[in-house]
Amino acid sequence: MSNTIPPRPAAHDIPYAQYQAARRQHWNSATDWMLQHKGLGKYYHQRLASVYRLNIAANLRVLEIGCSQGDLLASLNPSYGMGIDFSEKMIAQAQILHPDLQFLWMDAHELELRPDISFDIIILSDLLNDLWDIQVVLEQIHKVTNAHTRLLINTYSRLWELPLLAAEKLGLAKPALNQNWLTIGDIKNLLNLSGYETVRYWHEILFPIDIPLLTSLCNRFLVKLFPFDELALTNFIIARPRIPLSPLEEKPSVSIVIPARNESGNIPCIFENPPTLNCNTELIFVEGNSKDNTYQVIKQQIDQHPELQCSLFKQTGTGKGNAVLDGFQHACGDILMILDADLTVPVFYLERFYDAIASGKGDFINGVRLVYPLEKQSMKIFNFLGNKFFSVTFSWLLGQPVKDTLCGTKVLWKSDYEQIVRNRAYFGDFDPFGDFDLLLGAAKLGLKILDLPVRYRERTYGTSNIQRWKHGWLLLKMTVFAARRLKFV
Repeated sequence: MSNTIPPRPAAHDIPYAQYQAARRQHWNSATDWMLQHKGLGKYYHQRLASVYRLNIAANLRVLEIGCSQGDLLASLNPSYGMGIDFSEKMIAQAQILHPDLQFLWMDAHELELRPDISFDIIILSDLLNDLWDIQVVLEQIHKVTNAHTRLLINTYSRLWELPLLAAEKLGLAKPALNQNWLTIGDIKNLLNLSGYETVRYWHEILFPIDIPLLTSLCNRFLVKLFPFDELALTNFIIARPRIPLSPLEEKPSVSIVIPARNESGNIPCIFENPPTLNCNTELIFVEGNSKDNTYQVIKQQIDQHPELQCSLFKQTGTGKGNAVLDGFQHACGDILMILDADLTVPVFYLERFYDAIASGKGDFINGVRLVYPLEKQSMKIFNFLGNKFFSVTFSWLLGQPVKDTLCGTKVLWKSDYEQIVRNRAYFGDFDPFGDFDLLLGAAKLGLKILDLPVRYRERTYGTSNIQRWKHGWLLLKMTVFAARRLKFV
């Protein structure tokens, strides 16, 4: 959060008072118009709601500022939903339409809520265009955020200024007063000034009129592709507060899950140089039906090192993804880490992963093997090219830079992982490796994915469990599936 909060506009500031009075009167009168007319805005708001539902899981604590009649908020099925609007007629109508939600008549420039309340999601839908002072409102929102809160913002593109004005004049869209026409760069800058970090942004709605086939083609597919995306009606942004962990707080505990299949020669090295994270740390080994004596070696090493907090489990299924899932189910730590037993990513890097997530620099820390030069035999050329392909593809799919999708070392908060599990049905159990499952789940939750470069080393024992061509084809099919579920929806 920024150190200095801009002062709220003073009530006696005549331009501000006149601006707010005019808008309050305008939106009070627009309430009756909106009840009687749907116009071209009907499809637009339906599409907005579907995009928000895609990016917001049900049963979360949701606040919408500038909620109008509360329809968008209600469509998200929150566990606790609160709507705020400075039009008293809008608020009265919202309470009638959605009695199970809470609505407050309040000016966003002067946000006054209970000091003990915070929200998982805060929505500003088509609001920034109408505000007197955007930075003040963004600063006020800090009062009801925590480290895991996400801001979801959508705002009209400046390219649509004249078409929207024409629609209003023709009575096809709800009337509006003079607007703030902001670029994505303007919004990202205001977020930065107000103590937020942009997680990702994208464009939606190329054709705001409901015509069968044409509308679906434009708004599910073309708007996601260059150059059509630059012509979209609305821009979406997901942001998170910059709230680093205080050094005075108790350090979060860690569970390190180590999937191990045919890795008996590498296991002693883990115990010779165990992770030193200066916090409560447990090592969870999940042995995956090895052909060698990996299970026995792990058990022997655990017995020889009682000073370490270790546990060992037999994998319940097949594939690394299943092994990680088994390990996470037994994890007790605040932070979950994955460490491959082949030690191609050295154990000491886990300290950097811990610092990155505990300091609030990212919500999901993703190891990257493709920054530093690779050791001679650490990655075959076709594996390297495949990793490059999937990194470019997934950066486009997720809307965040992800330079290496298949590095085994990944770190996230247990609370976020539990949300990924609750939402897993959306993508299904389709990933035997576990990497895509976690990345897609993190992106859908709006988590900040942060790449952390590591020097990738050659194996000193055994061979990779990855089958280049068979698994490459499977990864490609999963990428197409992910595009259908995350991008072209």
